Amino acid sequence: MEKVDPAADPGLAEALEQERAREADEDRWQDAFHRIISGGWAVSLGAILLAVLAGSLMIIVTDEAVQQASGYFFSRPSDTFAAVGEAVGGAYSALFQGAVYNFQAETFAGAIRPLTQTLTNATPLIAAGLGVAIAFRAGLLNIGGQGQMLMSAAAAGWVGFGVTGLPFPLHLILALVAGILAGALWAGIAGLLKARTGAHEVIVTIMLNYVAFYLLSYFLATPGLMQAPGSANPKTPPTPESAQLPPLLGERYNLHWGFILALIAVAVVWWILNRSAVGFSYRAVGQNPRAARVAGIDVSRSTVSVMLVAGALVGLAGVTQVLGTVTTGFGADIDAGIGFDAITVALLGNSNPIGVLGAGILFGGFKAGGSAMQAAEGIPIEIVLVVQSLIVLFIAAPPLVRAIFRLPQPGSKPKKKRSQAARKEVAA
Repeated sequence: MEKVDPAADPGLAEALEQERAREADEDRWQDAFHRIISGGWAVSLGAILLAVLAGSLMIIVTDEAVQQASGYFFSRPSDTFAAVGEAVGGAYSALFQGAVYNFQAETFAGAIRPLTQTLTNATPLIAAGLGVAIAFRAGLLNIGGQGQMLMSAAAAGWVGFGVTGLPFPLHLILALVAGILAGALWAGIAGLLKARTGAHEVIVTIMLNYVAFYLLSYFLATPGLMQAPGSANPKTPPTPESAQLPPLLGERYNLHWGFILALIAVAVVWWILNRSAVGFSYRAVGQNPRAARVAGIDVSRSTVSVMLVAGALVGLAGVTQVLGTVTTGFGADIDAGIGFDAITVALLGNSNPIGVLGAGILFGGFKAGGSAMQAAEGIPIEIVLVVQSLIVLFIAAPPLVRAIFRLPQPGSKPKKKRSQAARKEVAA
């Protein structure tokens, strides 16, 4: 291929130079777009879209108006399509109004109430999701969120109603520290057994869930320990105001300062994983423990420390439940399934702190909007649970999502077409 002589044909040479500059700029945008759609974010978004589509199909199948209109589909198909649109549109409109913004509210304060409830639901999911995510990054499966939440709730609750005479905020800080430490120590047991004996953390954390549940149940059923005085119900006394997380936007909303603590936890975990030597050791151990050991990293110490940090984060979720969301006394169901939902949040967030934040808010919105969708449209709330489960299913099968949306594989090179300048150059 011969180059064009600028002296012989200056016009063509200048046109080729401008074409090359445009193509270089287009290549940069093409490479950037390729990196975006080949990463984990694209798979997560694709999984959400597929799950929502599957949920739409279930809404269509179970809707009575659609079933009636489909009976005479061939005579008037427009009625069926209208019923389908009304069923799906009404369902997701109710979901949006129950999770983000209620257009039918008379005041702005009432309109944003669903959003505050979404953030309230998301608070423990974010904290617990971070605890699962940081363990994932270190190659560990922290399945013990339930037990860690129960132990942190027990410790924070006992300090809350058991310790008297302390003023706010000293009482609140003491309860926060007690709950976070309890969660860290409960997860640290699994980390220590993993490091010293090689016991698999999945088995240990699952067994610790049962130990924590029955231990808390014993505390709640025993007068003089955690059972409310004068009550036969397995429930604690209310949390005094001196140990409660203050409302974030006033008494009219359920949102409390636990959400700010969750945001701080996101920033801290991001800094640990991306800017600290400890985070580098976690990531190195997670990618290749043998290579990390050869590089001088103490794998056993990293295993114990990452489980302590993970348990502290999950403990923060339990603390926000007891000191912020459920202040009238709690039972053995205080975890509300959050310990297991945190696994889904961590998977959807790709074990990235920012991703966990977004996934936690999304699932908080599902929880808040699901109830509104059921009340407004009569759609079973179990459909929302099915959508959440399908998200996990698709997240666990990235090749399927990539095949459906034709996403490129990670690390692949974008295909580049032969440029017009190259064709002119070849012709010349």
